[in-house]
Amino acid sequence: MPVILSSDLTIVDWAQLAVVFERAPLGQREPESLRQTFQNSGVRCVAWDSDSLVGAGRAITDWLNYAAIFDVVVLPEYQRQGIGGQIMKYLAEYSKAQNILLHSVPGMERFYERLGYKKLKTGMGLFAEPEKWRRLGYVE
Repeated sequence: MPVILSSDLTIVDWAQLAVVFERAPLGQREPESLRQTFQNSGVRCVAWDSDSLVGAGRAITDWLNYAAIFDVVVLPEYQRQGIGGQIMKYLAEYSKAQNILLHSVPGMERFYERLGYKKLKTGMGLFAEPEKWRRLGYVE
């Protein structure tokens, strides 16, 4: 059975999504924080294999010029099957934006490059915990 993508968050078990993030591995996330960030994002995508939550992603968008994609995650046993690419395509399409930015985990740049994304020369960020993000390899 193919994986089904949906924007319906009403049946998401946020504790289970936190497990998906941890196993992916994209770090530990608090279920309530995940709920808030996904519900507050303009475009949300959850990937289901039957009743099992196997992946997700979200984007913020102005519905015209720009969108930013965050938190694209797929369980390890479902990776390398095209699901991450499907989630990315879903988020980009439904954001209706001409230009799409994303925040990538260090080491995953090639995945996004295969989808046509290019590295930015002038990307910048202002972080609440800059030393944490430096340690994790996100900032110089």
